[in-house]
Parts: sequence; structure tokens; C-alpha cells
Amino acid sequence: MTVYNTAADAANTAVRAFLTKVGEYYLNQMSPEYQSFDTDNGKGKGCWERIKHQTFEERCAYCGDEAEKLQIEHLVTFNRTECGLHHPGNIVPCCKECNKRARDPESQSVPKKYVSWGKHLEKVCKDRNQVTAVMQERKEKINQHIDAEKYPLLSKEEAGAIKVIAESLYSNIQTESEKSLALYKKLREEFVR
Repeated sequence: MTVYNTAADAANTAVRAFLTKVGEYYLNQMSPEYQSFDTDNGKGKGCWERIKHQTFEERCAYCGDEAEKLQIEHLVTFNRTECGLHHPGNIVPCCKECNKRARDPESQSVPKKYVSWGKHLEKVCKDRNQVTAVMQERKEKINQHIDAEKYPLLSKEEAGAIKVIAESLYSNIQTESEKSLALYKKLREEFVR
């Protein structure tokens, strides 16, 4: 499969790496045994497996279905717009179908923010004709998970600082890509005949 890579892809990856490091910083403040939160290896993987198996009982946090392969869903989206941290309190298991959160039509940001996890949960339950009590039960379970895993309650200033850095990082990576192409063109003109 051929993949078309853009400067935006590299910039998004850099932002996610930064948000991972910030999440690990807060996690390490509460649980010093965590040097990293790599959900594919070591303690991070064990933590993800515990969340998936024990907390959510092998079920999608949104629809409640058992799925053969549950994906990691960041409740506060893991991007430069919302700056959700890669942290145990911000991840839940999600089936592939439910892991398609829509953009919020009322969002004024560019790009538009995604709907909150609560609104996404409401939509999933409504689309499946699941009763309000079921939705409330799932919402409570997710909120209990966030609290139990001690997802950091960031102050307005902390959240603002993270967002400023994420936006700057995104912009700088895109600019560096453009500058690198311009440099290559100059070098080619100078040295390639």
C-alpha cells in the first residue's frame, strides 16, 4: 500500500509525541514507576490491558459491544486542537465503528473540534436505540475510570500553555518541511548539473 506523506502528517505526529510526553509527566508525578506510557510494551501495555479487560470487561466504552479487536480511544482528543494527553485516564477501549467521532458543527476553531466524548456517547446510544439509562450507566463508568486513573485536571493556564506549544510545534514542523524543500532546490541548482 502506498502512503502519501505530507508535512501536516509529520506535524501531527510531533504534536502527539509532545502530548504523550506531557501525559507521562503527569502520570510520573502520581506513579513514579511509570517512566513511559507505551501501550505496546511494559507497564504501559499492562495498564492498557487492565483498562480493557478489568475496567471495561472487553467491551466498547461507547456501544457496550464485545469486539474482537478493541482500539484505544482518547476521550479528550489527542490532537493540537483539544490537546488530550496520552494518559491512562484519557483512554478507553473502543470498537472500530465507534472510533469515528464527528467534528462539532458548532466549533469556531480551525480545524473544527471534535464533539466531546459525552456527545459522542449520546449519539452512539441514540443511533442504536439504547435507552437513556444505558447511556447514563456508560457515562458514569467512563467518569469513574477518569477519576480512578487520575487524569490531571489542568488549570486554564496549563491547558493554554499546552495548546500554545502544540500549535507552535505543528507550525514549526510544517515550516521546516517547506524550508528543507527550498534548500534542496538551491543545492540541486548549485551542485547538480
